[in-house]
Amino acid sequence: MVNGEEQHSLWPTFADVPAGWYMAYGEADRASCLDYIEQNWPDIRPKTLRERLVAGGASDRK
Repeated sequence: MVNGEEQHSLWPTFADVPAGWYMAYGEADRASCLDYIEQNWPDIRPKTLRERLVAGGASDRK
C-alpha cells in the first residue's frame, strides 16, 4: 500500500484498505512485497518533508 505521503506499507489482503491509502502492488508473498517496497521507496521521509527540504535548499538544514 501507499499513502499520499508516498509511504509504503504491507497490508493483509483480508483487511480493508484504510482511508488515504491505495494498493500499489497486489497480493504476493512477503519477500516479493518487500522487494517491491525496497525498489519503489528509496527515501523513507514523507513526501511533504522531501518537498520542503528541496524548496528550502540546504539553508533549512540544521
